[in-house]
Amino acid sequence: MKKDDVEVIIKIAKRAEQKGLLRFDRISLIMDLEYTHEEFNLRLNDLLNADDVNFTHDICGIQSNLSRSSKKMENNFLPRFI
Repeated sequence: MKKDDVEVIIKIAKRAEQKGLLRFDRISLIMDLEYTHEEFNLRLNDLLNADDVNFTHDICGIQSNLSRSSKKMENNFLPRFI
């Protein structure tokens, strides 16, 4: 993963924390976003700058549907920013 991608993922996690969207903690969301980005090649900058509705959809959906054991998305969830 590119350094620029990691920097944007950290900013996304900070925004999610500020919005009260963390299911666990910031580092857990960072790892979830990294796995999701590897699977779907997320449009990270678009996600970072998304309106609150779409941002919340992807952040909550990723945290709820990513399998930590397989590092793959479950329940047919698709992030909007792919």
